[in-house]
Amino acid sequence: MGFNISLSGINAANADLNVTANNIANVNTTGFKESRAEFADLFSATSYGLSRNAIGAGVRLTNVAQQFSQGNIDQTGRSLDLAIEGEGFFTLDMNGYRVYSRAGNFQTDNAGYVVNPQGARLQVYAPNADGTRFDGALTDLQLLTTDSPPRQSTLVNLGFTLPGNADEPVSAFDPADSNSYNHSTGGVTVYDSLGVGHTQTSYFVKTNVPNQWQMYNYVDGQSAGAPTTLEFSDSGALVTPPPPGHIALDPFTPTTGAGVVNLTLDVTGSTQYGEKFAMRDVRQDGYASGKLNEISISEEGIVYARYSNGADRPLGQVALTTFNNPQGLLSKGNNLWVETYASGTPRTGAPDTSDFGQIQAGSLEASTVDLTEQLVNMIVAQRNFQANAQMVSTQDQITQTVINIR
Repeated sequence: MGFNISLSGINAANADLNVTANNIANVNTTGFKESRAEFADLFSATSYGLSRNAIGAGVRLTNVAQQFSQGNIDQTGRSLDLAIEGEGFFTLDMNGYRVYSRAGNFQTDNAGYVVNPQGARLQVYAPNADGTRFDGALTDLQLLTTDSPPRQSTLVNLGFTLPGNADEPVSAFDPADSNSYNHSTGGVTVYDSLGVGHTQTSYFVKTNVPNQWQMYNYVDGQSAGAPTTLEFSDSGALVTPPPPGHIALDPFTPTTGAGVVNLTLDVTGSTQYGEKFAMRDVRQDGYASGKLNEISISEEGIVYARYSNGADRPLGQVALTTFNNPQGLLSKGNNLWVETYASGTPRTGAPDTSDFGQIQAGSLEASTVDLTEQLVNMIVAQRNFQANAQMVSTQDQITQTVINIR
């Protein structure tokens, strides 16, 4: 009986050493969670139970429990390296089979899909039509390599200050004669549906009526409608056109083959102050086509394609999954886990919501293995192994003594 007890102790110590060795071997494995060997004592029992003076029958390994604690976040600077700060697992599709991982060392395959080193595709929530929400079904994240399409301009924001002491020009307005107007915006580039740029210019002419101006609007040197009257209060605030201060220009048909351009000028907040003209705001909402510059990912896991024209196109939102009992997950190797009955039903959601963690782009989560702690565990397991081996030797000596009795 004593041999079996000592043998169970040797096996337990050997299992503890193996777990420690596996932890040490994965000290630099991205997203690795250290394991802990858990043991339970053994008793030989009958249908009548145990007697009060029963001696244990040894020990057995009951579980190798992975410890899902947070690992250090190491900066890498690589846009597709992702780390989870908090709870959750990356959700991956491996040939139609759902798997989970804490390792975010992703890359792209030959079709542009974002995959882990084993080829499992990262799952994201698809954006809706206007890219403002991500409540669609899970889908594979695929990076776009095509150009960003142009966006036709519809609104031009002009914020300006006209001088309060301006004089009326002596000659009738002519955009070719700088003496016939007081000031101009200098030209704002707007875009048609093909992404071709056009110049929208506004000219300001002081009238003989106090606090009143005429605003002439042109596109590519062609008049875009009758002049608009601007009127200011005696404190310099814009009165006409009334709020919201919009001026609709006549439709403009480009010669590029693009569609009709309908522009609206927003002059809200413009003023008449002081002695000098100033342009305080010049913006428009269109842009030309653009080349893909980079991929960026926010803390909420939203993946953006950023283009040279300043456009940002959302491609999806990274989906994270949590479990009631992460230790119930089944490890499949390669930093992957799959759900089991013990892990509970997976719950998938967006990063930085509820109890889901944040996404740290350009970073990787390091292994949770503490090398110093593992070396101490190794010494303890080694001593346990030696002690149980010594018990076998002692049992052998006792047995030999009994055999030699004459």
